[in-house]
Amino acid sequence: MPIQLSQKEKTLLMDQRSHEETCIDKYTKYANQAQDAQLKQLFSSYSAQEQEHLNTINQILNGQVPSVGGQQGQGQQAQSQQGQGQQAQNQQSMTSGAPTAVQGNYNKEDAKLCQDMLMTEKYVSGAYDTAVFEFRDTNVRQVLNHIQKEEQQHGEGIFQYMQGQGMYQVQ
Repeated sequence: MPIQLSQKEKTLLMDQRSHEETCIDKYTKYANQAQDAQLKQLFSSYSAQEQEHLNTINQILNGQVPSVGGQQGQGQQAQSQQGQGQQAQNQQSMTSGAPTAVQGNYNKEDAKLCQDMLMTEKYVSGAYDTAVFEFRDTNVRQVLNHIQKEEQQHGEGIFQYMQGQGMYQVQ
């Protein structure tokens, strides 16, 4: 049975659709601009996930509530964990004195791309937080919460990449 959305819910979803389109555009563009192969892969992966978010938002706008936590979600989680493990290995090799990279010696343009996407993910995650609380339908809330968690994972992946490359120093 199709869900009936209030005008406010439709407006929030249209905002989220716009955010997802922006993320797809940025990640695609930045994957092409990035110098580091690992960063290119990270951005390409996130672009694909943002496309899935966009598809989900469009389904909700069409009155359908997609399921959450199926095979698709598990694949994204495994991909995220794989990327995080790779980032941890890179960080460990840098701190163990291996000659692969010197902390703080990173591509400044890649750092700018990362900073922009980290800031974007913070904003988008916050917008999802607001949307979650504004929806009446519990299933839609769960779907939006799931997307928000993936946005947070994107932010975490970018943060870990930046920290591993010496681009982000936690004080």
